[in-house]
Amino acid sequence: MLARIYRPAKTAMQSGKAKTKDWRLEFEPASARTQDPLTGWTSSTDMNGQVRLNFETKEEAIEYAERHGIAFRLHEPQEAPIILKAYADNFATNRKQSWTH
Repeated sequence: MLARIYRPAKTAMQSGKAKTKDWRLEFEPASARTQDPLTGWTSSTDMNGQVRLNFETKEEAIEYAERHGIAFRLHEPQEAPIILKAYADNFATNRKQSWTH
């Protein structure tokens, strides 16, 4: 029963950074999913695949896993650089490219 601890990335429908500050503990799948031949639905006998635990800090998630004897793998997030831009930069006189319209 291996778990992974990570910070979820923002979804494609988000423009802000809401719900990306917390850390999440999820269990890796223990068995492969099977497909029902009649309906085509997928199923699994692994109930830990449905468990998602959220924590405010990485240390809380690690402490929880160690306290309950859960083996885990920690995934550190890769931070993207934040480029601040203003609308007024489109009309600046020291632009590197000419403004086309």
